[in-house]
Order: sequence, then structure tokens, then C-alpha cells
Amino acid sequence: MGLFDSLAKNALGGLLGGSKQDPASMLSGLLSDTGGLEGLMGKFQSAGFGAHFSSWVSSGENQSISADELKNAVGMDEIQRLAGKLGMQAQTVLPLLAQFLPQVIDKLTPKGQIDDNHPSGAQIQSVLTSLISSSLGGLFGGKR
Repeated sequence: MGLFDSLAKNALGGLLGGSKQDPASMLSGLLSDTGGLEGLMGKFQSAGFGAHFSSWVSSGENQSISADELKNAVGMDEIQRLAGKLGMQAQTVLPLLAQFLPQVIDKLTPKGQIDDNHPSGAQIQSVLTSLISSSLGGLFGGKR
């Protein structure tokens, strides 16, 4: 892992309050628990938010999702379990997950379809590092 990758990972960890578990492992766990990307998509469809998830997979613009909508799609038990792994409150995790999940799903499906239902922790870490790097670059006047 390069210096910038380490900085980006630390920045995300700081954003998540110095969590007990790294964010990539947390997201990987969410995907495993829900049956991969396809299982997570099914949860969103069942909750009436299938169009949101589909927009994240497609090559078009990502629809945003509110923390409450995300809670309804994923389920409060799952959110609380994730929050516990991170050593945080669910009310803190929800808005962060609502902000980053669409971008993570988008980056994990670059061809506009689910090619890999169970992305590895390394793939997820790479996506998170990329997202944080582009966010940090934007803060310092870099290109996104």
C-alpha cells in the first residue's frame, strides 16, 4: 500500500471515528450477510428502492438515498450490527453509509452490471481509497 493509499485509509478511518474495524471489512461483511451485491439489490427492491440501487449499478447518474430510506432498505438490525463493529452509533453510520454506498456500488460495477457478486475486501478497499483520494484531491484543488 502506497503512502497516499495509507493516508486515504486513515482519513476514512478518522471520518468513521477511529473505528474498531476497517471500513472495507465492514462493507465486505454487509455484502456477505446480504448475499453479495445481488442479495443487497434484492433487499433494496423489496423495500421499494430498486430504482436507486439500479442507478448505482448502471452507467448513468447515481440516485441519492436518504439515511431513512437506507435504513428501510437494509434494516435497522443490520445497521446496528455494522455500527457495533465500527464502535459507533447507528445514527452516525447511517448518513455516512447513505453518502458512500451509492459510490461504492457504482465503482464495483464499472460495466453497468454486476459481474462479481462477492467483491473481495481488497476490491472494496481499493474503491474506498479511490473515493477518499478523489475527495481529498477536491479539498486541495486537485482533479476529481
